[in-house]
Amino acid sequence: MKALKKIEEVLSEEKRRIAEMTPPPDFEARMRSALDAKPTRKSKRKNPYIMMAAVGVLCFMLISYNYNAFAFYGKKIFGYEEIMTGTMKDLNEKGMGQIIERKTTLIDGTELIIDGIMTDANQLVMYYTLSNPQGIADSLEYVFISDKITGFLTNAHGGGSMELLNDEGTEIKGTMYFDPVSPFAKKLTLHFWQGQEYQEGSITFPYDPNKAMQTQIKQSIKETVKVDKGTVTFKTITATPTSTVIEGKMDVDNFDRIRFGFEGVKLIANGNTIDNVGYGVRSAFNGSKFDLRFDGLPDELHSLELAFNEFVGYQKIEEQILVAENTQHDLDGNDLRIKRIAATERGIEITIETDENLLLDGVSIQNGDKVTPIKTTIGQRLNKKTDRITSERTMVFETKSMPEYLLIKGIHYVKEYNQKIEISVD
Repeated sequence: MKALKKIEEVLSEEKRRIAEMTPPPDFEARMRSALDAKPTRKSKRKNPYIMMAAVGVLCFMLISYNYNAFAFYGKKIFGYEEIMTGTMKDLNEKGMGQIIERKTTLIDGTELIIDGIMTDANQLVMYYTLSNPQGIADSLEYVFISDKITGFLTNAHGGGSMELLNDEGTEIKGTMYFDPVSPFAKKLTLHFWQGQEYQEGSITFPYDPNKAMQTQIKQSIKETVKVDKGTVTFKTITATPTSTVIEGKMDVDNFDRIRFGFEGVKLIANGNTIDNVGYGVRSAFNGSKFDLRFDGLPDELHSLELAFNEFVGYQKIEEQILVAENTQHDLDGNDLRIKRIAATERGIEITIETDENLLLDGVSIQNGDKVTPIKTTIGQRLNKKTDRITSERTMVFETKSMPEYLLIKGIHYVKEYNQKIEISVD
């Protein structure tokens, strides 16, 4: 029974963590720059598979393979210049992809063409076209949603996508990202959902593992950083032409208390910051495993280091704040604004505003000798200010007594650690 309870706790924690997971700030900017030309679509209803794909970009499952050491110089994949990142564009210019050109017709008459793929030990990137002279449906999720790729020793799940609709609304050029595939597979099958009833579909295409790109760096790091509530250990780095993946494990009690994640960990190559693509965290019984994903490394590599600039921290403060509406307070250098105080059917409600990545710990209210701990927090929303994003939420206390003081024992916040980990490039 204890084991079952533990499993339920881990699953519940993982569900909540995924729900709160967000990509780094520059991720949206990078995606948006590629999608600016896309007309606005009206979503008819929320689709679970699209949501899974969006989250999945942060949750690749990494599998290491030893690819055959053949460099491939083939044909370029045309028509994707607007949605290729810098690294992928350079690789395509060098002809580092495989031309597929396999097609099938979806149930609504839309033609799906797999134009090409790029593969290495970190991922498979698929380039595809959807075309329909009658027009692509407003909600793409009703037309085509990728699921996974299977093949010999392969079960590669999707991890995000980008798409670009033409001005006529009749053609979409898109890319999809999957886990790496087996070097022993000779053919692969793309599984997808189609139509408003989400019927299953698939298309099989040939695959030549000899055309997978070589791994540039695969080595241990084995460096641990001590943080306020635990440790973070960086174990390995795998750099391929398309991406760089760093794996590790951590045991940090308050990692998920704020939404910052690994945004403050940077990869520096030759003195320049490599673009952060995303990160994933998976709960385990003895802590958590994580992978950090960055863009590909430069061809000529002279130096490489991890900059552990910022991460979640914790500070005991033992604050006693006089409760009054529209008042500003300082919490060890962090702003707290009390906006409203009200007595409702739920009890006493205090609406506060703080920086986005600041969470109060050990909160209660005091009236005379009576101390009432916080019951719950409701109505959280993010407000975009000129120079920052703030979090507004309402704390509920199960009492009818108006408080004199707000008591706070500690804060979870983004802390500067500023540690460097050098990675050998010999």
